[in-house]
Amino acid sequence: QVQLVESGGGWVQPGGSLRLSCAASGYTFSDYAMSWVRQAPGKGLEWISAINSGGSGTAHADSVKGRFTISRDNAKNTLYLQMNSLKPEDTAVYYCAKCPAAGRSGCYAVTGLSRGQGTQVTVSS
Repeated sequence: QVQLVESGGGWVQPGGSLRLSCAASGYTFSDYAMSWVRQAPGKGLEWISAINSGGSGTAHADSVKGRFTISRDNAKNTLYLQMNSLKPEDTAVYYCAKCPAAGRSGCYAVTGLSRGQGTQVTVSS
């Protein structure tokens, strides 16, 4: 059974940084690409970052490109999202999600992915 547990969220002032983590279990983590998605208040799910199974290829949405970095440690079964230069519009619940294959191509259909329970990120002064 796939289990994904996010942590690291919280409150931060604009311009600040946070690092999210996602602990994966119940499947062979290193065989699958992973994504981060978010949901802002009153809005739908938004894909923001993806990484292939080996960690050699990443992609980020234009809204976070240059500010957020996705990475993974397959030895620790853990996915990360380093978030810098945070803006109030980044306020959302952040979820890690298991993609259906090793490559990133299946990561963008966010509504069909297995997700964790999410961690709240609030950016305000």
